[in-house]
Amino acid sequence: MLPWERVKKPVEPQATPSQSSQPSEPSPQSATAPAEANDAKKAQATPPVSHRVVAIIRHKLASADFEKDAEPEDVAALGAFYGGWNRPPLWITDMGFSARGQSVLFEIEKADDWGLDAKAFALPDPSALPADDEAEASAEIKLDLAILKYARFARGGRFTPSEISDVVDQTPPLRDPKELMTEIAVIAAPDVYLRSLHPHHEQFVRLHQALLKSRKKEEEGAKTDETAIRRIIINMERWRWMPEDLGRLYVWLNTPEFMLYVIKDGKTIFEDKTLVGTIGNPTPVFSANMQTIVFNPDWTAPPSVLEDKLLPALREKSYSILKSNKLLVSYQGKRIDPTKVDWNRVDIHHFTFTQKAGPKNVLGKVKFLYPNAHAVYMHDTLPYWQKVFKEDKRDIGYGCVRMQKPKGLAELLLAEDKDWPASKVRELWDKGADNRVELDNGPPVHTTYFTAVVDDKGKVATVGDLYGIDRKMAIALFGDAKGFPEPPPEPEHKDRSVAARPASSPDRSGFARAVGFLDN
Repeated sequence: MLPWERVKKPVEPQATPSQSSQPSEPSPQSATAPAEANDAKKAQATPPVSHRVVAIIRHKLASADFEKDAEPEDVAALGAFYGGWNRPPLWITDMGFSARGQSVLFEIEKADDWGLDAKAFALPDPSALPADDEAEASAEIKLDLAILKYARFARGGRFTPSEISDVVDQTPPLRDPKELMTEIAVIAAPDVYLRSLHPHHEQFVRLHQALLKSRKKEEEGAKTDETAIRRIIINMERWRWMPEDLGRLYVWLNTPEFMLYVIKDGKTIFEDKTLVGTIGNPTPVFSANMQTIVFNPDWTAPPSVLEDKLLPALREKSYSILKSNKLLVSYQGKRIDPTKVDWNRVDIHHFTFTQKAGPKNVLGKVKFLYPNAHAVYMHDTLPYWQKVFKEDKRDIGYGCVRMQKPKGLAELLLAEDKDWPASKVRELWDKGADNRVELDNGPPVHTTYFTAVVDDKGKVATVGDLYGIDRKMAIALFGDAKGFPEPPPEPEHKDRSVAARPASSPDRSGFARAVGFLDN
């Protein structure tokens, strides 16, 4: 399955001079006519008289009880915009909505075609004739609020992603509503402007086309797959949460697909299979810039391993786990004897457990660091776990991403970043310990959760809902989870509990075996 390509954002129509030009200011008269000059200066200092409907709009927006259900930020933006607007209303006239106003109304009415819900937007009657100035002002404001809401939804602002699932750590690229009003006020084609607010990534464009195709079939009376349509909309929504610019060169980790891609100029130049976190210890969804590649790295046990594996064993005085896995224990930077610590009384997070580079190191030969709040990264896979790459479902870790071909990724990235030959990477691979290479222009790493992608022939391919996030999004978007079953629970493995294994039990593969599937 190929990843997406990016497309350039279309150039927006420019405002005509009559739409964008402010009324000319009166010029001061010459020094030979001081009285007239003073009158001109007074005219300059006094702002133009507001249009009668705009004056009513300002008054309504300033009212304390105005539109209590409206977004306060939108109301504030409209107040600021109309406070400096001294021309006629943007959309309404004495005879109803202008052609520009009608174009905006009709565009918002087509929200369903974009995977939004047209019923979510309270629109004024496009054919109604306003009875008076008060009605004109109300209709103008109502359309303004619908415009700002549409813009917010188009940019992914329907929900806070982390409130749907704490696995998702993304911030939608919302537009400032005041800037948006300033732009749409003078744009020649405001309907085109609204359409331009949707993502321009190639995969979003393809999903949009797939949705339109399905909608057309519905209109023609053909039988359609409701779950498939919902899945398209769910994945369109995820694209709204992505950064607008993915980068000229970037790494794409698509967790439920168990795949990694490197994209350059919209084309795939490298791909690899991955092992990801389980539903109980999921790989988070986020974007961060890669900064460092470490060859033959040391390993420091993360909080999840401290809590789940080490602490239970140490409280039972099963110190063999430290010896068999060559774990060194430090406190405030100094080595200590772990047998002298009462692990039932101390906070294990104040201690550092380190495994030096070597054949049993759980990170293998290399790790790729892109600093983030989740303490996750990509790394090599020990021989013991290579067999898992033959399986279709490859969720076995604590959240970090293990690769099948990490050397190839290191060679590619260092060739791109430093123009290094593969031989230099192989030298670092084979020699030394904990060798850090800082990247000059590290690529973005986008860890995603896309369960539907569209190929260049328009065929939609899907993967499983590994963490049940599709199900949660279905509830948020459609009000029910029809078609999206609960994902299977965290699997139980007998060898995953270190504390349950007798201290004399053989540890055939070092720490990778000691912590079972959760070794990072």
